[in-house]
Amino acid sequence: MERVARLASSKAVVIFSKSTCCMCTTIKSLFSDIGVNALVLEIDQDPKGRELERALLRKGCNPSVPAVFIGGELIGGANEVMACHLNGSLRLLLKNAGAIWL
Repeated sequence: MERVARLASSKAVVIFSKSTCCMCTTIKSLFSDIGVNALVLEIDQDPKGRELERALLRKGCNPSVPAVFIGGELIGGANEVMACHLNGSLRLLLKNAGAIWL
């Protein structure tokens, strides 16, 4: 959990992902299209990926990926991120975290 917290607060936007996950690809594309330079951690390619996955599950991420942190705070998975995007709150979260300017 400590490593997840440290990584999650290391950049304005952090995405825990798996390279083979289609929803992860969708979320990464969304942030890229918005102009966010997110830190993407592919946990299936990390030697300690299983530990990260267990820590994400303990934090309430179910499924464990994608798990999106903005400004060090857990936003959630694909459903939560898309809901924020559709209701217009995602850009404000990103602006407040310093991930985008406008």
